Amino acid sequence: MPTVYLTRRERFNAAHKLWVNDWSEEQNFDTFGKCANKNWHGHNYWLYVTVKGQPDPVTGFIIDVKILSKIIKRIIIEKVDHSNLNLDVDFIPKGTQPTTENLAILFWQQLEPELKNCQLHCIKLYETENIYVEYYGE
Repeated sequence: MPTVYLTRRERFNAAHKLWVNDWSEEQNFDTFGKCANKNWHGHNYWLYVTVKGQPDPVTGFIIDVKILSKIIKRIIIEKVDHSNLNLDVDFIPKGTQPTTENLAILFWQQLEPELKNCQLHCIKLYETENIYVEYYGE
C-alpha cells in the first residue's frame, strides 16, 4: 500500500528574546537584531505538522485530522500560544535559545511519542512569511 503524507497547520503567537549573556549588547544586536530586544519580541508563528502512513482500509485516513489537531493543540499550542518562550514553556530547557530551529526540534520531541498508527515526517515552522525551518527528526 502506498505511503501518504498529511499536513495539519496550526498557529500561535509568542514572545522571545535571543541573547547570549557573555556577549556585549552590540554583538547581541548584530547577531539577533530585533529578537534581542530587552523587552522581548513577538512573532505570529505557523506550525505545519506532516505525518505519513498508509490509509486505513475502512476510513481511508492515516490519522483522523481532528485527532491530530487535538494532539498538536494539547502538546504544543496550549503551552506556547501567548507565552514567553524563554520563561513559560515547560519543555523548553532554561538557557536554550528559543530560535525557530530549536523550537522545531523540541516540537518534534513532544509530538512524536503521541502519534499512533502514523509516523511524524516533518515539522515546518514559520517565524515570518519569509523565514521558516523544516525538521525531519534527523
